[in-house]
Amino acid sequence: MAHHDFDMPVSEQQVRALRVNDTVTLNGTLYGIRDATQIHMFDRGRKTRFDLNGHAVVHTAPNVKWIGETQATPTGYEPLCVGTTTSARMERFTRPLMAQYGVRIIIGKGGLFADSQRAFAELGGAYLAVIGGAAALETTWIEAIEDVDLDDLNPESLWKFRIKGFGPLLVAMDSHGGNLYTDVADSARSRRARVLAELGVAAKS
Repeated sequence: MAHHDFDMPVSEQQVRALRVNDTVTLNGTLYGIRDATQIHMFDRGRKTRFDLNGHAVVHTAPNVKWIGETQATPTGYEPLCVGTTTSARMERFTRPLMAQYGVRIIIGKGGLFADSQRAFAELGGAYLAVIGGAAALETTWIEAIEDVDLDDLNPESLWKFRIKGFGPLLVAMDSHGGNLYTDVADSARSRRARVLAELGVAAKS
């Protein structure tokens, strides 16, 4: 296990150095994205003016407060609670995010599936896990909302956050086929089978 401090954006080489159970802390820029954002981008042909190449996206629809445009808050938005949502619903968007926009890192809750794992291997990407209930902590890692695009979808806009010390986050899926979720599931099934055998209980097929 190793720890990596990344100043965003990052290269393919940097992301391919990550292995499951490593930890990562991000600095600089992070983009917030969610279901509606990606449906509009990939199903309805809308484009973003943001350059996502080499960047990380976090699955979120943040709770924000409109306080008016000022020098400190140029977008007019103040982050109140930026929590991470379940990633499984957005499985089909991993590959186009990487192939069309150059996204390298996806941050979310609960993991992704086989096509995302293949995209990480083929294109050079990784999935960083956030546990449920960590929204208050995550919000402290966000210094400001620097910009926002597709804001008619609010709160599922495309958010540009300025971050400092965002992490440490756990590498749960890497570009080498490593997958913490399948490892845990396989280990649990193995332990269950062993316990049932010790108890003399026949496992159901």
